[in-house]
Amino acid sequence: MPNNAQLDIAWVRDQFPGLKSDWVFFDNAGGSQILNQAVERIKQFLLEKNVQIGGSYEVSKAAAAALLEARKAGQLLVNASRPEEIVFGHSTTVLMQNLVESMRRQLSPGDEVIVTNADHESNIGPWLRLEEFGIKVIFWQLDKDSLTLHLDDLGKLMNERTRLVAVHHVSNILGEVNPVREIADYVHHRGARLCVDAVAYAPHRAIDVQELNVDYYIFSLYKTFGPHIAMMYGKYDHLLELDTLYHYFYGKDKVPGKLEAGNPNYELAYSLTAITAYLQELGKRCGAPASSEPRALIETAFSAIAAQEIALTQRFLGWAKQHPDITIVGRDTVGNGNRIATISFTAKGWAPEALCRKIDEYHVAIRHGDFHSRRLIEDLGLAEAGGVVRLSMVHYNTLEEVDRLTNALDETLGQEASGTAPVKASA
Repeated sequence: MPNNAQLDIAWVRDQFPGLKSDWVFFDNAGGSQILNQAVERIKQFLLEKNVQIGGSYEVSKAAAAALLEARKAGQLLVNASRPEEIVFGHSTTVLMQNLVESMRRQLSPGDEVIVTNADHESNIGPWLRLEEFGIKVIFWQLDKDSLTLHLDDLGKLMNERTRLVAVHHVSNILGEVNPVREIADYVHHRGARLCVDAVAYAPHRAIDVQELNVDYYIFSLYKTFGPHIAMMYGKYDHLLELDTLYHYFYGKDKVPGKLEAGNPNYELAYSLTAITAYLQELGKRCGAPASSEPRALIETAFSAIAAQEIALTQRFLGWAKQHPDITIVGRDTVGNGNRIATISFTAKGWAPEALCRKIDEYHVAIRHGDFHSRRLIEDLGLAEAGGVVRLSMVHYNTLEEVDRLTNALDETLGQEASGTAPVKASA
């Protein structure tokens, strides 16, 4: 990013119509606000191209071109090598389930898959279903002292029957960025493949799947400034190997169509073009030359996004470390930037649900529960108390909004706590 480049926060916020509300949205890991242009792309498709692709007539060709444009936008966003490596689906959970089903017949009884106890259940549960077919699923446990995953521990689990390792890029509880390239190299050297849940990473940093050398990489666009749809990157050769999830005449070489049974949602996929367009414009506004390649513009945008989010994270953590009743779950510093703006905490004397309900009164949206990372919450001994409180910020949030939250917490934590709360299922 050019020196001293900063986000034009007024322009940024003007791109998200939902921010005109009087609410502060600190629940972005559950679902971000949508870009106005994403809504316009959906509207444009539905009003101008709302037909089935594959026809010989002009409008059908336009619909097919729009879908290809969406795949190219996905290719650009994650730096895939070709648009056919982009698969669309309803959600990350569904895409993960589809991947497991399409891979099942490539595995044999006695083969092994490794998952972590710190992942969102989307990247655990589908793999566990393989046990029905004789596949052994092994857990790579988070170190409870450092709250990190260690490659040495992974090495003890891997052997000649290990076929795949499933891991998260960022924990949606801890906010910690895992060294995915290092993990990928480690896994590949031992003859296995890597599947990464990137839901908690994608809104915060630039993605380069070729640099990461991942085999499968999945995240939801509704948490990355778009509508309720998700995308999966897969190395083309790996996608060719997968079984079709569609009709019998969708052969193995029909990538990615064979993995999108019933076709993807065209209009929602098309909105991805608005996300990449926004990031490119943001890159220009952050100082990148207008003549820069699209990928360079996106990388500049994410450099500015990271700087903004680091400032937000430091603001809240600085307050939290000074407050005697707040305990951060995870690292309480931004370190060298490998901690994103998703922060979980507990408050002495307060059940997470009770605290969130009080903060609701200030029109500040935070969330409580286990966030579908229930195994981690249970292993950390936090389930009985109702999980954690989580605030999750993105680049359109402001320091003033952080102060609004901390002021609300200061007022609330001075009151007598009441109520207990069970863990609630939250994405």
